[in-house]
Amino acid sequence: MDLTVGAIVEGKVTGITKFGAFVALPENKSGMVHISEVASSFVNDIKDFLQEGQQVKVKIINIDQQGRIYLSLMKAQPQAPRQQHERSDRGFAPRQPRFQQRREGAPRGRAQQAPKDPSTMTFEDKLKAFMTDSESRQADVRHATDRKNGSRRRR
Repeated sequence: MDLTVGAIVEGKVTGITKFGAFVALPENKSGMVHISEVASSFVNDIKDFLQEGQQVKVKIINIDQQGRIYLSLMKAQPQAPRQQHERSDRGFAPRQPRFQQRREGAPRGRAQQAPKDPSTMTFEDKLKAFMTDSESRQADVRHATDRKNGSRRRR
């Protein structure tokens, strides 16, 4: 059997360290499974997953110039196909860009008021609504630029 990158082979765990496990392979070769390649979940103690003398299937993921063989238990296991979810299947509507979301709704932190009919509004009401909206937008811009600059400007 030829040991090449990508091949899945069977071996026996010969030693366990805190950073990985050594596996005896065919052709009197050995390789190492790093702790990050043991399982897809977080591995605090490799002994929870492997014991010395255990037969395991491993995938050869790399062979370096010195002849060291790097193995993976995780990649040797068949992967369950990921399900593609569509937003409409989960009841979500397609998202609009952020700038469109903000302008359509009420400004952040304020209750949305029912819009008045412009034909019944007086000039003063229209001016007041314009000024309120303008100040709110300017405050949002100032807040965003203050974040980018790192702090508020001192006056």
